[in-house]
Amino acid sequence: MYSHFFKRAIDFVFVFGVLVAIWPILLLITLWLHFANKGAGAFFLQERPGKNGKMFRVVKFKTMTDARDANGKLLPDAERLTSIGKFIRSTSLDELPQLINVLKGDMSLIGPRPLLPEYLPLYSKEQARRHEVRPGITGWAQVNGRNAISWQKKFALDVWYVDHVSFPLDLKIMFLTVKKVLKREGINSQSSSTMESFTGNK
Repeated sequence: MYSHFFKRAIDFVFVFGVLVAIWPILLLITLWLHFANKGAGAFFLQERPGKNGKMFRVVKFKTMTDARDANGKLLPDAERLTSIGKFIRSTSLDELPQLINVLKGDMSLIGPRPLLPEYLPLYSKEQARRHEVRPGITGWAQVNGRNAISWQKKFALDVWYVDHVSFPLDLKIMFLTVKKVLKREGINSQSSSTMESFTGNK
């Protein structure tokens, strides 16, 4: 009952109230990033697979410029990440616009993170089960390592959440998320400022 009705109702009521309360902060961050990103815009929009693989457009604050090399190719993430963007990302403020995705029903507050569409054919049958629920702004994998753990571990945690979703578990994840954000844990992978791309299980 919780996962089929109450979870969505709680998401909607909570997010609506939060957006009403924090819209001035969202506006300030938008203006801040507009100038910091050197014309690249303040928002990052990208197609992502949601529940049952249905595609939707996720929205986040953009933390990088669109700087390119002499051949017109985007520079590495670490070189395009601005100092302001680094702060926005380390405090997880870049995730705030996804509250709009939650309000629309594309996402939930808690669930597996929505990843790139090109990963879909690379999942094992078990890993693909992460799409049995709505993707979330935060989730079980995020509070157990986030970008600092391997893809295989992350997917195993996602599937565990799918099998154990409940109101008490969601409350626990929300509490741990606040704790992680305050301590700024697990933002980066072991070798990059962002998580390396998933290339399959082989």
